[in-house]
Amino acid sequence: MRYALLIQYDGTFFSGWQLQKKGERTVQGEMERAAAEVFGVPTRVTASGRTDAGVHARGQVVTFDAITTIPTGKLPACFNAHLPPDLKVLKGANVPEDFDCTRHAKRKTYCYRAYFSGCELPLYARYASRLKERPDLEKMREAAALLLGVHDFKAFSSSGSSAKTTVREIYAIYIDEKKNGPPMFEIRVVGNGFLYNMVRIIAGELFAVGCGKSMQNIERALTGGGRSCLAKTMPAAGLTLEEVDYGTPIFSDAGED
Repeated sequence: MRYALLIQYDGTFFSGWQLQKKGERTVQGEMERAAAEVFGVPTRVTASGRTDAGVHARGQVVTFDAITTIPTGKLPACFNAHLPPDLKVLKGANVPEDFDCTRHAKRKTYCYRAYFSGCELPLYARYASRLKERPDLEKMREAAALLLGVHDFKAFSSSGSSAKTTVREIYAIYIDEKKNGPPMFEIRVVGNGFLYNMVRIIAGELFAVGCGKSMQNIERALTGGGRSCLAKTMPAAGLTLEEVDYGTPIFSDAGED
């Protein structure tokens, strides 16, 4: 039988999702170690997408196949007994045998967070990056509108991407400022898929525009320009995978740990 889990993790001390040859600590490695403890046999765990080293997830979806008598609603507690504090299972569900958590995802939402401060703030450093200038939100929103729709986002990808095509569709970009504390800026990007470092590059360019850079570089990048047209890739710590949408709900309110 095939099962899906909704998991959450702090990516600070993980070398990304995917298993690494050198034995680095990864989310997949911890999930498969826990699965082997729960089911007593090696179990491959697949994710909706690979997050990079240092990137967090509020709502990552994973699947695995298992033969077990454990009730689905008890799976979160069973896994969590074998998982570290920075990785937990929130919900579990039965899914069809042909359900593919990677290919069947309709849209994904990532959020990039950065704060404006004269110095590094220790309580924010793990989940947001620091801006040395305060950006103009309206300029950022105007620039973000250029990215909506279907485009070739090749210039918004770092080298090392294994994607077969660099064409993606962005459905929405929401940019907001949270004012309870130091100014915290959130860039929430919703799309049908993302290239390697794509959201971090988008965030870097939007912050640069907000701080005075011309948005013409975005137009150049979307019409054949290279990576050099755009600003630096923002640090991994500010990025969180917020949600994966499959068009219909997978998880009910039951099964939450």
